[in-house]
Amino acid sequence: MSETTAKAPADYGPQQFPDHLGFELWRFERALERGLIPQPDVDGRRWSATIVDAAAARVEEIRAATGTLPDMGAIRAAELLADRLGVPADADTVAELARAGLIPRTGSYKGHALYDGLALEQFTDRAALERAHRDGRLLDRYTAARHLGIRDVDFGHLTRSGRLSPAARVHSRYQPRRSAPAVALFRRGDLDDLLADPAIDWDAVRATRKGRPSLLARLTSPAKAPVTRR
Repeated sequence: MSETTAKAPADYGPQQFPDHLGFELWRFERALERGLIPQPDVDGRRWSATIVDAAAARVEEIRAATGTLPDMGAIRAAELLADRLGVPADADTVAELARAGLIPRTGSYKGHALYDGLALEQFTDRAALERAHRDGRLLDRYTAARHLGIRDVDFGHLTRSGRLSPAARVHSRYQPRRSAPAVALFRRGDLDDLLADPAIDWDAVRATRKGRPSLLARLTSPAKAPVTRR
């Protein structure tokens, strides 16, 4: 009875290839995105054995270049950074790091942003994390008004004039999930920038008594209103 030897395939699909290398799917996709593995060369969907064999010869190099962490959501990313650097962090902190270009967003999963696992693995800037935790905190309009030390009517003039725009909107507890988010949230960093604006006499604004017209009613739209996005 003769033994038979399985013939190596002539090409590999998007599941066979990472399996052959012993890679998790996220690692394979990251290697592909970063040019560590060539794009498919067979019908635009599969890889020839030549490419697969060349990648297999470089498997440890590719593994090292792709890191150890998959892309992840903001909550998990915040926990990882907080544990490593000993700085408080939450989902808003991670979103602020992305806003600053320090931790790129890579996509989304079930409506939630995903952040670059390799960038998270390599991130070591404790001061930047502290700054992101401070500036990236999101406040509802009432908490934001208290942070500025002004009345709600004053705050309304800031948003009307375009001097302040929401950084995000979320659902209230009373809203159906299918409806558009109605609760505006404001970034603390934007509030602090406003507090440093010499064109606004904050002491005078705060000194205006209840029932008196707001001094901010005279504000007009700036040439370019500061707009932030999450």
